[in-house]
Amino acid sequence: MASFLQLDSVEQNFTRADGTVLEALSTINLEISKGEFVSLVGHSGCGKSTLLNILAGLSQPSRGGVILEGRQVTEPGPERMVVFQNYSLLPWRSVRQNVALALREVKRELSASERAERTEAALAMVNLDKVAERMPGQLSGGMRQRVAIARALALEPKLLLLDEPFGALDALTRGHLQEQLMQLCQKAGITTVMVTHDVDEALLLSDRVVLLTNGPKAHIGRIVAVPFERPRCRKAVLQHPDYYKLRNELLEFLHDQRRLSNRKPAPPKPAAELPTAVASSPSPKPIRLGYLPGLDAAPLLVARQKQLFEKQGLRVELLGCQSWEEIDDLLRIERLDGAALSAAQPLTMAAGAMGSTPLPMVVTQTLSRNGNALVLGTQLSISSSDGLLLHLRQGRPLRLGVPDRLSMAELLLRHWLARQGVDPAQVIWQRRSPLGLLAALEGGLIDGFAAGKLRACLAQHRRSGRVVLTDAAIWPNHAEKVLALRESWVDAQSNQSSSIAVGLIAAVLEAAAFCDQTSHRQELLEVLTEPQAFGPQLLAPLQEGLAESNLANDLNQATSLLRFNRFFLGQASYPDPAEGLWVLTQLARWGMAEWPSHRQELLERVYGRRLFLEACGRLGISDQEPTQRRYQLTEGEYFDLDEPLRYAHNLPFSTLSPCLP
Repeated sequence: MASFLQLDSVEQNFTRADGTVLEALSTINLEISKGEFVSLVGHSGCGKSTLLNILAGLSQPSRGGVILEGRQVTEPGPERMVVFQNYSLLPWRSVRQNVALALREVKRELSASERAERTEAALAMVNLDKVAERMPGQLSGGMRQRVAIARALALEPKLLLLDEPFGALDALTRGHLQEQLMQLCQKAGITTVMVTHDVDEALLLSDRVVLLTNGPKAHIGRIVAVPFERPRCRKAVLQHPDYYKLRNELLEFLHDQRRLSNRKPAPPKPAAELPTAVASSPSPKPIRLGYLPGLDAAPLLVARQKQLFEKQGLRVELLGCQSWEEIDDLLRIERLDGAALSAAQPLTMAAGAMGSTPLPMVVTQTLSRNGNALVLGTQLSISSSDGLLLHLRQGRPLRLGVPDRLSMAELLLRHWLARQGVDPAQVIWQRRSPLGLLAALEGGLIDGFAAGKLRACLAQHRRSGRVVLTDAAIWPNHAEKVLALRESWVDAQSNQSSSIAVGLIAAVLEAAAFCDQTSHRQELLEVLTEPQAFGPQLLAPLQEGLAESNLANDLNQATSLLRFNRFFLGQASYPDPAEGLWVLTQLARWGMAEWPSHRQELLERVYGRRLFLEACGRLGISDQEPTQRRYQLTEGEYFDLDEPLRYAHNLPFSTLSPCLP
């Protein structure tokens, strides 16, 4: 069933007097049901009123659109009425005349008696029938606001839009009008969207509260469902056991946004000390990026081989490392500016998970999706995931090597085992360098490993292991590796007229698009196996493991055990904080990290979406931002990023306390 009201990828830009462009709203996607009351909440300047004007048809978005009952909103219409904070009444007309005038101008098909009947009914709804002959100047602020609401209700709109209607009123009048508005909307079933700064007002009136991030490029940060039954009264709402939990959640979000806006980048350096990457010198300071040998590093290696970094005026040095520990150490001593990391690692580093010292990181783009495989040694004689489950259900031991205890490889495998009714605690998890996994398997130190497809291809080529499961079978097209930069390094580049970070993202994006073209597969393998990359000795195992017969033509379908990663197609490169939120639920679920009290601030700091979208604009790439707020894993499981704790509480074998807010 189609939604009553839909905002489809709405963006709004404004041109300043000096010709520069202010990007106010970025990719707003929202569906509203008929009769629903939705509040827009956020700090000043986040675009709440701008969004309301777009819904009203008073302004047109720069991109995207608004669909009301299947028709696009392109101009103001009588089915949408706006109530502003300043009342907008004609001072020379009485209360009755202000309401009647709106009916006369808009509902001309009605007879005079029908318009009069509607006028009186609307005034009665807001308890103003006894002062209908008074002039606006003779009324209190609350009464004038009620006239504005009556004028809107008299037109029987399909959509009522309220722009902080009670913001200028005293607390007593405000509370009284809130009660009246709630009763009117409940009785009439009018679909309502209200802008407000007041979280208590939003919780009292709303079915859902839409929280907007700070501008510029404001977007929906979180949607909070309000579970209070209707009809409502203020006393029952305040006594509801979930009221203060929801209130704290809204305030926490707003507090996080305030902290984000107050966070200052590194102070500008004197001109003589500015990085030469944007100076006139032909030899800019190199950007140092680390990576581990694996298919996930393909965009970085292609960008180097095809001189895409130089195309952006950059010098980039790629350093092949031996372990995640080495990369972590080099980042901390600032020998590396960034690295290709497992999708979970930047969050765990920034949060200081498992007792580590926090290292703030910024994810600028997703390097690859899918990419891991579970390989079991041939000595186990297990050839399928069913065989693995039978092995574990019989209580037999299993020693699995993982490249990092906080990697996507382990988190996804734990999740899958729990879904199958197997406690992941049965598995003996061993952290080992990816480069040493195969040797450990062949030496009998482990029974299998969960790692990237390069290691899986080698195991199959040497007949020492076989693939029994891939991460694509657990969560198709999840983020596997990301490019993450030290936050301090990103801040240091923010003073440049043309951001070095944006140029870096653009170069890797162009390389990612190359990697996802099937006609480039053979060339891609040759780039990966060049001497300065993985080495020519890996060409045969990769060709064998990723033979054309095993490849899916549609890269969105997980149809084979060893198919290529996704690098660019289908919004694959987008640095998605929703996936980061899923990671946080898993870390808390297994007791690897505490549930962060300021998760929104953490996610906003870690995921550099603004830098990414700026790089997309530089390349002329559009439609890279996902629209969904629910993510489907396998077996019909959905992760709703607006209710992460409820999701985490319901997961099997979860250690997350159900009493958390």
